[in-house]
Parts: sequence; structure tokens; C-alpha cells
Amino acid sequence: MRISEVRDILQAEILCGEHMLDLEVKSACGADLMSDVLAFVKDQSVLLTGLINPQVIRTAEMMDMRCIVFVRGKFPDAQIVEMAKEKDIVLMHTKLRMYTACGRLYSAGLIGMECV
Repeated sequence: MRISEVRDILQAEILCGEHMLDLEVKSACGADLMSDVLAFVKDQSVLLTGLINPQVIRTAEMMDMRCIVFVRGKFPDAQIVEMAKEKDIVLMHTKLRMYTACGRLYSAGLIGMECV
């Protein structure tokens, strides 16, 4: 699935990374605890979270994630947007709750991975 499709499915607004909307993403995860992302997430391309602090960008970078979607209408500050730009990570936000956003992506064919 292309990042532009993720945007459309989630009715999301792009905050940065417009030039990367044609990138393919293979899977997604939803989490507010970055320790869970580090411990359990493998090969995820999209992170859905309600957490809006710099640790989200650092975690996404470490895990080679291409896109972060802030859910529940959360909006990051300029520092976080700038960090994402520097790391070439697409940022977007949606008014959808995490459960709904994850469900819509899953229903559209974007898978998650099993915890191992």
C-alpha cells in the first residue's frame, strides 16, 4: 500500500514528507508505549500513536519506519515535525481513534505482525 493510500483511508492531513507519498508500506502497528514498539515490532512501516514527543521520532528512526500517524486529533509541535523532516519520515495526523484507524488499515489490506 502506498503512503498516499494510508492518508486517504485515515482521512489524514500530511504534516511533512509530501514528497514520499508514493513509497510502499507493507505493515503497520498501533502503540502509545515506545518500549513496546522497540520490544515487539519488527518490519513495520507505519506507526500509529497518540504519543507526541521526540521519542516517537527516535523510535521510528531506529525501527526504520517510514511513516507516523498521530491519532485522536493529536498534533505535534514544530520540533517534532522538524525532526521527522531531518529523518525523512512522513508525519500525518487523523481525528480517528487508534482502534478505528488500525481497523481501517487492516480492512484495506495493510497487515500487522504477530508478537513472537
